[in-house]
Amino acid sequence: MTAEALLDRESFRRLLPISMPRSLSQLPDRVWADEEWDRIQRGYRARDMDEKWNVFVEGDVLFAHRSWTGHGIYEVSFTPVTGGGRRITSAVVEADAKRHRRVNDEYDCRMVELVVSAIVLGEPAADLVAGLMESTARASGKSDLPGALVAHSVLGLRSES
Repeated sequence: MTAEALLDRESFRRLLPISMPRSLSQLPDRVWADEEWDRIQRGYRARDMDEKWNVFVEGDVLFAHRSWTGHGIYEVSFTPVTGGGRRITSAVVEADAKRHRRVNDEYDCRMVELVVSAIVLGEPAADLVAGLMESTARASGKSDLPGALVAHSVLGLRSES
């Protein structure tokens, strides 16, 4: 995607809305700077089969869809913060188990931040992935899940090593 490109709903061949929205009780604390919000508004298109997310923004709402199925997974509302930047003030997640395997709100809170930060902005995400691994391990009872495998399977992130 070029720097000038602005992805919108029409940029994707197949998008399905969230069928069973569930509000998240936990939201990221991060405030995204105005420059980051400018980049977030451009959206993101998966470039190959390994990438998992297509993202676009309408107004103040970010829509995150799985790239293969087109299923809407997250709808995230951003609000301007006094002094600059934007914060997530509400988010919904797909609760239909046939479309999205939910773990819990902590997991989805981390996923929302990862999709915005690591996927859309391309930031290093080691700490966020580690937090996602902790959430996954607690929910599954398995502490030996390989981080690179989880990062790739749910996010489409390739291992840095």
